[in-house]
Amino acid sequence: MSAIVGLAKTQIKNCIRAAADAAMRAGEFAACDLPDFTLEVPADRAHGDFAANAALAWAKPLRCAPRKIAETLMRHADLSGTYIARWEIAGPGFLNLFLSSDYAADILLDIDRLADRYGRSDFGAGKRVLVEFVSANPTGPMHIGNARGGALGDGIAAVLDWAGYDVEREFYINDAGNQIEKFGLSLELRYLQAFCDGVEMPEDSYHGQDIIDHANAFIALYGDRYVDADSAERRRALVDFALPKNIEGLRQDLEKYRITYNTWFRESSLHQSGEVDRIVSLLKAAGHTYEQDGATWFKATDFGCDKDFVLVRSNGIPTYVVPDIAYHYNKLVTRGFDRAVDVLGADHHGYVPRLKAALTALGVDASRLDAVMMQMVRLVRDGEVIKASKRSGKAITLVTLLDEVPIDAARFFFNLREANSHFDFDLDLAVEQSNQNPVYYVQYAHARICSILRNLADEGIAARACTAAELAALTAPEEQALIRHLSALTDEIVAAAQAYDPTRMTRYVTDLATLYHKFYNACRAKGEDEPLMQARLQLCRATATVLRNVLSMLKIDAPDRM
Repeated sequence: MSAIVGLAKTQIKNCIRAAADAAMRAGEFAACDLPDFTLEVPADRAHGDFAANAALAWAKPLRCAPRKIAETLMRHADLSGTYIARWEIAGPGFLNLFLSSDYAADILLDIDRLADRYGRSDFGAGKRVLVEFVSANPTGPMHIGNARGGALGDGIAAVLDWAGYDVEREFYINDAGNQIEKFGLSLELRYLQAFCDGVEMPEDSYHGQDIIDHANAFIALYGDRYVDADSAERRRALVDFALPKNIEGLRQDLEKYRITYNTWFRESSLHQSGEVDRIVSLLKAAGHTYEQDGATWFKATDFGCDKDFVLVRSNGIPTYVVPDIAYHYNKLVTRGFDRAVDVLGADHHGYVPRLKAALTALGVDASRLDAVMMQMVRLVRDGEVIKASKRSGKAITLVTLLDEVPIDAARFFFNLREANSHFDFDLDLAVEQSNQNPVYYVQYAHARICSILRNLADEGIAARACTAAELAALTAPEEQALIRHLSALTDEIVAAAQAYDPTRMTRYVTDLATLYHKFYNACRAKGEDEPLMQARLQLCRATATVLRNVLSMLKIDAPDRM
């Protein structure tokens, strides 16, 4: 939480406990140890800035009705030297606390002091977190689900970073296994088709234009050199030629989407280093495997799974899950991350328990692995679900999406709904310049503030820093509501980080824009007495700062003109 919010909460808790101590000394409460209590922000802010449940939490040890406890606490409370202006008793004994104008003033001064660092905290205490997301199959272009996963994963990493974690982003390259075998086969057949008659493409091979393009580019360099080569050699040469181009294409597409990774981790490195074989050996040595029909099975049912599963097939080749176990062991043990977060499609739901079971068997605390399951996204135009790009007539990929809608809109829209919710992406709304478009609505609030400050400067009215006394004059309901929302930023970021839910930030910033527009319509700045005008201008600047901070966190522009 911000320093000012944290100080206010500490003052409230200390004040309530001091009142309880005073009541004990006066003989009105029995002397006893009192448990902790919680502070919450009321849903209806007419009920105060914070609500405390101390009287209810202490009813049992004090053997007294909560409301009577609350009344006694109020009689013994000393509010001097705190932000608490007054408090009320609500319901069975809740304490509703109202903070003074000094609190609001100090919030604005804190925003001015911290500027682009306002909202950051040390909640995460520097713990190392690895967020792995997108990790698209490198044998083809990224689909629309990857577009959602990219915005979501990058947003998760961002809120964790702002919440004080040491965050790294990682892309896992599946450059080994069946899909690479199929990639090599498809390239080989397209290559041979240029020189030999009767070469057919199997139904389950890759038929995309990208495979043809790679084969033609390979022929331009090497001609018929590999026509008579051994098939394994030919496929290896084709994969070594085409795969790096695909991976570089993925990197460029994601950078266009404003996503950069600390690490591009290759699955093949796990095979080359022996880590895949080592995982099987460790599980065998610990007695967690058995042999059946020539295959090596993992006793997954011993660790909560509904059935055991194969680690190594009867032909000696590990199943796909073994490199995945090795990869997560590498994250949490070899590289020592405190926590690993995977952003996965909903079809991976049964996959995560297998990973956790294997990690547990390997002596790793599986609770250090968290998976965010992402539901499907549908593209909608004119109220109809679409599957093809207007320009190309082909399935919409990340690249074709970004050709149709602004990057700002794509990143904002994909963080409008929680990951576990199905989402309809409205292509018409994403390009609409109106208040119905949420990203436009938020960006317009920032541009409006910049316009106000710019126009006043053109008239010779320069905004200046205000004193706490001047800012304490911001007592209108619209001013107070806006300041309260600004004060909640740090807590909101922490909550988003804890839940791996960056959609909290798009909701927060949309609500902030709404509150600003209400303030703008109710409280004019120009024409007021100079101190009040300057106080309102400082509130405008603070709002602009917070709008910029949240948008920059999500890698969305905050324009000063629209």
